[in-house]
Amino acid sequence: MSPVIQVRGLRYRYPDGTQALDGVDFHLDAGECVALFGANGSGKTTFVLHLNGLLDGEGSVEVCGMPVTKDTFVKVRAKVGIVFQDSDEQLFMPTVLEDVAFGPVNLGLSPQKAAERACAALEKVGAAGAIHKAPYHLSSGEKRRVALAGVLVMNPDVLVLDEPTTSLDPPGQRDLVKLLRGLPQAKLLVTHDVEFARALATRAVFFERGRVAGEGTVNEIVQRFSWSRALDE
Repeated sequence: MSPVIQVRGLRYRYPDGTQALDGVDFHLDAGECVALFGANGSGKTTFVLHLNGLLDGEGSVEVCGMPVTKDTFVKVRAKVGIVFQDSDEQLFMPTVLEDVAFGPVNLGLSPQKAAERACAALEKVGAAGAIHKAPYHLSSGEKRRVALAGVLVMNPDVLVLDEPTTSLDPPGQRDLVKLLRGLPQAKLLVTHDVEFARALATRAVFFERGRVAGEGTVNEIVQRFSWSRALDE
């Protein structure tokens, strides 16, 4: 079976001349969960923004066998759903229901069908009780769930979560782990949170200066790159 994500020789330079990615090779298999580790500025977020065409670098990026090009953006973006670190960047409609239904409506579904799909997605993430609330009235954990529902309603093959535990208290983190474990999609976790990665990922990749510096199990990468919060290690 072909990987759902296949990246070869990906390079990207920002307009100011910064080399953000410098020859990245990567693959993600169906149903796999991979953690992306690395210091701030190492290229992790820049990398994932190439997976649905939000950035366009040199090299090749394939999603579910499709090359990511201007001609395939619509199809690719239906395959790869990104949940950004700041949920407020994704929540912009007057109510939670309208927000989650926005994508299906833009696919051409009737308002009724879009609302039905939105309700099902909100139920799946445990946010059905927020359906008529304004997004800005939600807690950080509720916003994260609603943002995830807005991605899941599009039935993607791949979920990309950028720093998903930011602003979540321990109960919120545990709830998110439980939720993600129950989802069948392949997942990429851009995170500094080792324990969160240990709970979900079967593989970890370490980014350093725009390159993949190593990969292995979460524990192998944590040990190899001393990637731990513990101050006495």
